[in-house]
This record gives sequence, structure tokens and C-alpha cells, in this order.
Amino acid sequence: MPSNHVLAVLAFLLAAPLPAQSPVRARDLGIPFEGVPGPLNAITDVPGVEVGHRTLIRGDGALVKGQGPVRTGVTAILPRGRTFDPVMAAYYALNGNGEMTGVHWIDESGYVETPITITNTFSVGVVRDAVVAWMDSTRLNADPDGGLWYTYPVVAETYDVLNDILGQHVTRADAFAALNAARGGPVAEGSVGGGTGMIAHSFKAGIGTSSRLLPSGHVLGVLVQANYGGRDRFMVAGVPVGREITDLQPNYDVLARGSIIVVVATDAPLLPQQLQRLVERVPLAIGRMGGLGGNSSGDIFLAFSTGNPGAWGARPQATLAALPNDAMGPLFEATVEATEESILNAMVAARTMAGRDSLVVHALPHDRLQEALRKYGRHVDPATLPRTAPPQAGEWDAVLGRYRSGEGDNEIQLVVDEGRLFAELGPTRLRVVRLIDGRVTILGTGGLLIEVNGTTMRLLRGDTVVDELQRTAN
Repeated sequence: MPSNHVLAVLAFLLAAPLPAQSPVRARDLGIPFEGVPGPLNAITDVPGVEVGHRTLIRGDGALVKGQGPVRTGVTAILPRGRTFDPVMAAYYALNGNGEMTGVHWIDESGYVETPITITNTFSVGVVRDAVVAWMDSTRLNADPDGGLWYTYPVVAETYDVLNDILGQHVTRADAFAALNAARGGPVAEGSVGGGTGMIAHSFKAGIGTSSRLLPSGHVLGVLVQANYGGRDRFMVAGVPVGREITDLQPNYDVLARGSIIVVVATDAPLLPQQLQRLVERVPLAIGRMGGLGGNSSGDIFLAFSTGNPGAWGARPQATLAALPNDAMGPLFEATVEATEESILNAMVAARTMAGRDSLVVHALPHDRLQEALRKYGRHVDPATLPRTAPPQAGEWDAVLGRYRSGEGDNEIQLVVDEGRLFAELGPTRLRVVRLIDGRVTILGTGGLLIEVNGTTMRLLRGDTVVDELQRTAN
């Protein structure tokens, strides 16, 4: 018989939790996404941005107003973490049957001065008041000592049909918890935070996020709270998925209360007018997926830039940096791409949930989504989609320098700036990133790859060698 010691060890091993597995995300299912994501594929790829959730799930069965069932929460975004340094911003409403507080001052000043929080429709007030109190208690405000500070918190909402929404279960403590939980790193998705009780295209949805690396070396990230859209128009990569999966419908009419909140963040130095142009591209992604911005929908979007730190502060003048408008194209593309992927990440992460009065909303079935993509020839091997490897200190040192082709027609210089590798092609500077499969690609060139072996650089498109260059002495 096993000894007592062996039995104790076995009991410990059986009781110990299994290692956590990485959650499945939309990119893992073979959806043919465009663009190159950051290492986290999240809004937190934008340096300094932090996200926190407070999720409230209590009770089952029949609705008892004020008691439950509860399916709600709060999501908080801190644009510069725990640093008080307002960011330039702009907002846009595709359809305004919803709420985002503080937008008049964004229009007037061009800045967001507070955390951005998202919750349910009837909890906007308590979260707004909590943000003021939290900023005061943490001294994250413009006048932590004098008591003369004022601000207008940005709080957005969507309507969670699964929740006892009239019970107003979100408290000041819950808002504090979401704000205190805000961190960089991976972001929980699906039925979490403000997205706990939300539905999209008649499937369970909630919070989703994604990011894109830009040729300029900057990052753009998106976070959505998705609660919008009908089933029959639901599209994924041009495939009418909603018409391929016609069952698994909610057992309650949820379509009249759809909304979506989208927050776009970037470290590219953009002025408020440029952020306005950027945020107005968000509806293109929603339209690609079958959203129409109906009469009862609150489709409200916010974009902010963490560029120009310190620009808000009181002083005689501020010197600002800004990308030229001619450089906005990749930002527009990244906004559409990351918004679309964020919505799908929310739906892929969410699980079937029962809420008030036993309303059941089903998860988007991963296998049937893949079947629909295959049927229309749109499914791809997930391994072929680009995923960025986190940079390692000094990894580029051996390849830096100037490279010329034999005829001197092509010249590329590889340089490092703030830990990021760039390829300088004449007056153009483009970001170079390493993918997790070992490939190295130049962003903004349509997938041009580079391979450096000793002093030789090969330019490839797929498996075809486009040019071969040699490193020079200067």
C-alpha cells in the first residue's frame, strides 16, 4: 500500500489547481484578420494604458427588483495609469440613444482629464460620483492639496438585459474596485466588468480588445463593450455567419436595446481634430459586421492620444508634436481592423449565460463559426496570422547598419530608436517587428519580410527573394 506520505502528496496534487490555459481568442479560430497586432493584442499595448474590471454575478431565476439576478459590473481605463496628465481626445456618436458623460468638455477643451469607465445604463450616476471620489482619494487630480479642483468624469454605458438593471446593484465600492484593479498587461474579455450582461448579434458578448502596430512605430489599441446588432446581418470577414447559424437564439427579445461603446487609444501624437477624424472611422468596422446604428442604439465612441505628455499643464505655452495628416491612413486602417477584432474577441470569449427571469443567451459556437468560414473559403490557418514577439533587450544589435544592393538601387538602414527597430528607406522610416514564428517584417510594405544572415540582407515576399543587399562599412 502507498505510504501516508505518498497519499498526502497525491492528495495535494489532486487538490492543486491545474495550470491556467490561455483563453481562446478570435485570432485562434482562423478568421482572416488584417494588420499586425501588438504583443498583447490589447489596448494595453499602448504604453501607460491600464484596464481594470469589477464583475458582479449573483442569483438565478425570476427577477426580484433590487435583489437580482445580478449580471453587471464596471470596466475602467486609465489613459496614463496612476499619473495625472490629461490626454487629448475626441468623441463621436453614430447614434446617440445612450450616454457618455463629460463629452461637452471634451468638445470644448480637447482633453480627457479622468479615467474612462463603462457600466450599465442605470449605474452611470453612481460610477460618475465614484470616479470623482476615487480621484480625490488617490490624489490623481489637478489640485490634490488645495481643494479647488473640478472635473467631468467620462462614464459610458450599455443596457444589460440579463441584469436586474432597475435594482442598481453597482455601488461606489464596485467602481473603486474596477479603478484599483486597473493594470497593464493582458485584459480579461467576454462577460466581465461592464460587459458582464451584454449581448451582440443575439450571442453572448461583452468586453473585447485588440491592437495594431503602425509603420510609424506607434501603437493603436481598442476596447469595446459590445451590446448591439441583430443576428441576420451578422458578418465575419465577409461571411454571413448570422444566416449560417440561425438557431441558438435568446429566449427573449433583446434586439431593441442594442448599443456599443468603443474606446480607441494610441501613442501617436495626434491633435483633437485628428482624433476626431480617427474616431469617426469606428462605424466602418461596425458596419462591416452588420451593425446599423438603429434608433434605439447608443453607439458612442471615444479616441485619445497619450502623445504630447504634459501638454495640459498650466504654463505660458506648450510645444506640441503631431503626425502630418498624410500619415493618418495607417491609423484609420488600424482603427477599423482593431475595432472589428475587439468585437469578435468579446464574442469568442463570452460563454452562455442565464440571467433575469431565466433569459438565456448562447455563446457564439467556435466550431460552427469556423465551418461557416470554410464554406465561403475564408478560413485560414491561425498559424499564418501575424503575432508579434515581445522585444528582447539588445536583440537587434547584430543587424544594425546600412545595407546596399549590388547595383546600389536599393539602400536600407536598420536603426534602433527607443528600443524599437526601424528600416529607413530614403526619407521613409518604417517599423520592423519580429513575429513569434521567427519571421521579421517591415510594417507598411504589404508584408515584406527581411532576413539577415551575417552581413547579407534578403528581402522576401512570401518565399520569393525580391532583393539581396550587403552591409556596408558606413
